[in-house]
Parts: sequence; C-alpha cells; structure tokens
Amino acid sequence: MTGTTVPTIVIVPGMREHVEDHWQTILAERLGDAGRTVRTVPPLVRNRLSRDAHVANLVEVMVQITGPVIIVAHSAGVMTTVQWARWHDADVRGALLAAPPDFGTPLPDGYPTPDELAVQGWTPVPRKPLPFPSIVAASSDDPLGSLGRVAELAREWGSRLVELGPVGHLNPASGHGPWPQAEVLVEALEDGRFHGARRPAS
Repeated sequence: MTGTTVPTIVIVPGMREHVEDHWQTILAERLGDAGRTVRTVPPLVRNRLSRDAHVANLVEVMVQITGPVIIVAHSAGVMTTVQWARWHDADVRGALLAAPPDFGTPLPDGYPTPDELAVQGWTPVPRKPLPFPSIVAASSDDPLGSLGRVAELAREWGSRLVELGPVGHLNPASGHGPWPQAEVLVEALEDGRFHGARRPAS
C-alpha cells in the first residue's frame, strides 16, 4: 500500500435500512475486528429518495475523517458516491462500486420510477471520469442494471470493471450475505493495483 497512513474505510449503503446479513455490514465488522477504522454512512430517516439528502449524509461522514479513505459503495450508494464526487473533494485512494443500478432505464416494479428519480435529482447520472481510482463490480443478472449498461458506466467513470457472474443484485435477497471478494478488491485498491486501470478485467 502506498503512503504511510492507513485509509479509513467508508461504507456507503444504498437506500435500505440497516441489514445485519448484508455483505457491507459483515465487511465492516470483519475490518473493524482486524483493527481497521471503518465508518458507515447511516440510513436516512427522512427524505429517503432525495439525492441531496443522501449526498449530505455522506458529506457528514467524510468531514469527520482526517486522512485518506477507501469508499465501499453498493447499489444506490454507488450513485450517491458519484454524485458526491461532482461537488466535493477528499483524499480518496479508491472506491469499490458494487452493483450500481441503471437509473437510465426503468427499474423493476416496487422501485422508484424514472420520473421520481429525475424529480429527486438522481438523473441524469454523472458520466465524467471519477477523480479517484475505482472498481465497478458488476453482476451478469442484476435486475437493477444489465451488464452492458453497467459496463458502459464503468468505462465512462474510468473504472476497472470486474465481472462477478450471476449474483443478482449482490444482496441477501439474491442469496448473498458474506462477499469475501470485497476484501480482496479493497486490498487491491489500497495497493494501487487498479490505479488508472480503464479496461475490463479478463
């Protein structure tokens, strides 16, 4: 790992409530038990569909951290992260962006409609390269975003694409609690092995 300060891990969940068996919760506990400093962005109790509220929630966590960070975001937390990166700055050594939803096409029933996402500020989705190294971890059968569309976002963000295979939305509802590969990818970001990478993983 480059640098002398160990980065703080910032966990950015989606719009869900706290879920004990979600891989982000498990990852935070494992890293904390290993002596790492981990901060998790708490769930919103109001304005849960508001982009500005989610970004402000992330800002509140970030401003309390001194030193570098590694971001670990999932689902709508990925969109919160890329929206945050448009206006805010921090010493981000890397970001793991797992299972980003495709807000550019209609989501399944039960999720916000395109009009709701637009009114709440989520669209258009930022398309410029992110100002820090990043990995987009994509599922081949994610109901919230096709692999092709997610790969397109990864290219536009300047992210390394890691294809995970058929893992659904990478959440307990799709049969996934622990996700050990997350630790491997976080370590790769810390070591700089994905720095500047802009092509899909083989």
